[in-house]
Amino acid sequence: MTAPFGRLEREPFALRRLGVIMQPDRSNPAEVEGVLNPAVTRGPDGQLYLFPRLVGAGNYSRIGKARVLFDPAGNPCNVERMGIALEPEEPYEKNDETGGGCEDPRIVYLEPLQAYVMTYTAYGPEGPRIALAVSSDLDRWQRLGLVRFGETAPVNFNNVYNKDAVLFPQMIPDPSGRAAVGLIHRPLFPGSQPHEVLQELEEMRRQARSEEGSEEESSDSRRQRVHHESIWISYSQHPSSVDDLRLLHAHHRLMSPRYSWERIKVGAGAPPLLTRHGWLLVYHGVSGILDDEKKRLRYSAGALVLDGQHPDVIRYRSRRPILVPDMNERDGIVPNVVFPSGLDQRTDLGDPDRVDVYYGMADDRIGVATLRIPAELPEMEEQPEERRDAA
Repeated sequence: MTAPFGRLEREPFALRRLGVIMQPDRSNPAEVEGVLNPAVTRGPDGQLYLFPRLVGAGNYSRIGKARVLFDPAGNPCNVERMGIALEPEEPYEKNDETGGGCEDPRIVYLEPLQAYVMTYTAYGPEGPRIALAVSSDLDRWQRLGLVRFGETAPVNFNNVYNKDAVLFPQMIPDPSGRAAVGLIHRPLFPGSQPHEVLQELEEMRRQARSEEGSEEESSDSRRQRVHHESIWISYSQHPSSVDDLRLLHAHHRLMSPRYSWERIKVGAGAPPLLTRHGWLLVYHGVSGILDDEKKRLRYSAGALVLDGQHPDVIRYRSRRPILVPDMNERDGIVPNVVFPSGLDQRTDLGDPDRVDVYYGMADDRIGVATLRIPAELPEMEEQPEERRDAA
């Protein structure tokens, strides 16, 4: 089941694969096109549950529920299916292209509100948007609807595609220092589709070669696209109930693509996990090329550590990916994809430095890998980008 680290072994937070945890049941119409990108959480009973995206014919997506099974050594080895958690019912979850979609869930137990909160992508008539649902027991889910963003610049987040949303499980300070619930998300700005970004990067390289004889992007050109396909934080201030989570303010760009393995876009993966070094965020980055007008993209995973007291401050960012697609992820519905979406800190084994990472494999099945929290936080190989923009 295991695979060596290979060249990623030198990377802090490097992931070691444990194997495939869930594969689609092709005889089940709800899973015929894949199981992927699960939410992961411990239930009130202490058991570990997956909430995978189940894809039926025509890319019609539901959110399922499954209990994780472990071998005698404590490693995840299989799942027990437990039915459907959410399926498209509301108008904002239905569309004419696929019929509808409840996609890519993430779940945290939000301590201030004493409730499980699910963020998920609702694929409705206006495209993908962020939606919320809450539960006290992981069995019954109450929809809250689409999140709403207060006035922003440079674009209105309510009018653009938005995905990859994860909540902090605890209150964090907003930019004014007041306690708030923080949402990490990835709005898709106009001009940010992968083929548009690749064309833009190619044009930048041509311009740099003609003007300076260099293939490096100019700083001016880079600044023109720092908002594109970036990770943002928005805040829900002083929520007194779960309904207050829907309205978000004070939007700040946390990070944009920087390294070659993430040059097209970056987005959240699993919800943040508080460690002794700060908030660990296992995120995804996308690279690729244009080949005869066709996209060849690669999704990899990286590690980000945010300051525990001020999560808008980056303390560590992996220069190289901590997991890249291998032969197991090069074949599937969408090849060359590893997509982290859930973390399980193994305090149940008395080993809080072990973190299991659940991830989508080629948009077809679900894998699990494991990392260890290092004793000391490594120094970054270069300074983080300038303090993020506010909108």
